[in-house]
Amino acid sequence: MNRPVVVGVDGSRAGMTAAWWAAREAAVRRLPLLLVHSWTTQPLNVPIAQEAHNKQRYGHEVLQRAEAELLHRYGDLSLTTKLVSDPAAQTLVDLSKETALLVLGSRGHGSLASFLLGSISLHVLGLAQCPTVTVRAGDPAVEAGWGHAAGPDGDEIVVGVPEPGPAAEPLLEFAFTAARLHGARVHAVHGLPVSAVVHQHATSAGRTFGRYEAEERIRLTATLAPWREKFPDVPVAETVTTGPAGQVLLSAATHGQLVVVGRREHPSRLTWKLGPVAHAALHHAPCPVAVIPHA
Repeated sequence: MNRPVVVGVDGSRAGMTAAWWAAREAAVRRLPLLLVHSWTTQPLNVPIAQEAHNKQRYGHEVLQRAEAELLHRYGDLSLTTKLVSDPAAQTLVDLSKETALLVLGSRGHGSLASFLLGSISLHVLGLAQCPTVTVRAGDPAVEAGWGHAAGPDGDEIVVGVPEPGPAAEPLLEFAFTAARLHGARVHAVHGLPVSAVVHQHATSAGRTFGRYEAEERIRLTATLAPWREKFPDVPVAETVTTGPAGQVLLSAATHGQLVVVGRREHPSRLTWKLGPVAHAALHHAPCPVAVIPHA
């Protein structure tokens, strides 16, 4: 049985925008969609009394409204709903074990190119065992049907490659698959930290920065080669440049419809830590961000 796309909804605009993105992705990937609501983890501004019965009733209404809206656009979508009493974060982390893709909403904050992530989203992003996508509240491209609203400057899947080699494979697999599904190109980005450049000058006699940069380009090209062969119909762009990896990625993200970053899995799966690149993308990228766990 196909693993579903799962999205958490809470009645907020952020949750509904995430549900639109998830529905579009489920339809394109031909996967079932599961809408989840935790009636014990509802927004503080829910306009109802706090009794359990009313909370559950509100949860049912949230799921019914979301289901009706999504099926109005995607009538042939296989969609189910789930009302749970467990905390939202734990429910979504548990579901991630048997999920193809998990989708979360985030509130807009300040400029349009800024996310505001709550504790639930950060907890799920750090522990989910499947790719997890955050979607900004009210993103117009998402609400219009992502992949179709993007113009000529918004048709890239931008993937941050922290270290060319095997560790990048889960990120590249996700990026190339998304690009093929949505008729986009892959833009692989690799930032050269200034500290590494200084180290090369200090330890490698006669080895210029230009040579170091050229070697990194060769490594990135070699890492992408098998994916180019596997996805011959997907255009690919490569960028290797000096600067903080997060800053380099955000610069490329201005032309993206999706940004893909990695998150190292902790051996115990009980603790988590999002790196600075993931944090930069999650809080400042102007488009949805996919976080991919990898060893």
